[in-house]
Amino acid sequence: MSSLAAPLIPSPYGPIRLPPGSTVVTDADEEVFLLYTDLAARKPVDGSTGFRGLGYADPHKDTLVLEFNIGNTLDSSLSESSAKKKSRKGSAHRVKENEQERTITIELAQDKTALRSRKGDTGSVVWRASVDFAQFVLSQYHTRAPNPLFDPVALRNAHVFELGAGTGLLGIVLSNIVARYTVTDIEPLVPLITKNLSLNLPRFSQPKPSPRRSKHSNTSSSSSDNSANVTAEVLDWITLHNAPAASREKLFAYPPVDLLLIVDCIYHPSLLPSLLTTINFLTTPERTAVFVMVELRAEDVVREFLERWLNLSSDGDWQIWSIGRIMDGPYAMWVGWKRHRQ
Repeated sequence: MSSLAAPLIPSPYGPIRLPPGSTVVTDADEEVFLLYTDLAARKPVDGSTGFRGLGYADPHKDTLVLEFNIGNTLDSSLSESSAKKKSRKGSAHRVKENEQERTITIELAQDKTALRSRKGDTGSVVWRASVDFAQFVLSQYHTRAPNPLFDPVALRNAHVFELGAGTGLLGIVLSNIVARYTVTDIEPLVPLITKNLSLNLPRFSQPKPSPRRSKHSNTSSSSSDNSANVTAEVLDWITLHNAPAASREKLFAYPPVDLLLIVDCIYHPSLLPSLLTTINFLTTPERTAVFVMVELRAEDVVREFLERWLNLSSDGDWQIWSIGRIMDGPYAMWVGWKRHRQ
């Protein structure tokens, strides 16, 4: 057997809690077989055919307005943040309050021209996986779900680092519930990310380029005038992958990461080696939790990703867990940690 049943146990590292039914992944073929067998057996909740295309939310609009229902229990930190945001006329990130529901509204700029004309650019529009994941995390956090995937106390003290952030949606909606959020993507997308951060986070001001601090430093890499606790950084996986291993610490130095987020970034097999090199580099053994979420499309790409992840063994031993179906939608989720070798 390649998967072991797991009881409800605290996760060893990072702010993630393994839900009941989580299993250790040791065989990519079996994991993929189970995932796609389960996917084929599902029926769409809305009675539709279930066809979702590539997974874009709406690639035809220049601006997309998204609303997230966060239930009837509003976290105090959000109330304070919302009050400050409402004081700025025209701020798009706001909370609508009434007795029935509370919502967060986000306004996102998209670059639909780049999607069509820039080769390999898939991050210039919003993807449904990010929207669904944001709704899931916000709902669990603000309604005080009894067994949340992310420990709320640990999350409030965590440095969250996102790869392939695209439009910056997750950095906007999650920044209020974490200590620090680093949003990264390739250089052509960073202006779009900073535009959306500025539009939705009134306190955000992108710091001027400056030498990064040590990866092992506990000080922020952002400038002191950026009180929004969010930074946008250029991070090209291919550039990191091609850099000499001995030079990476100097060229790509970041504060230690508590939660590494990779949401719907697995789509092209040519990028898998560089993505996994980046994951391995940013993961501090016995500290960083790696969360990967994918929309289940091509089986061969998912299989290759898992095989490559399982084969990583540079400076620690990886353990990868498959999280059961805790969200609606055609998704798979894994959590990984690295241990120091004995």
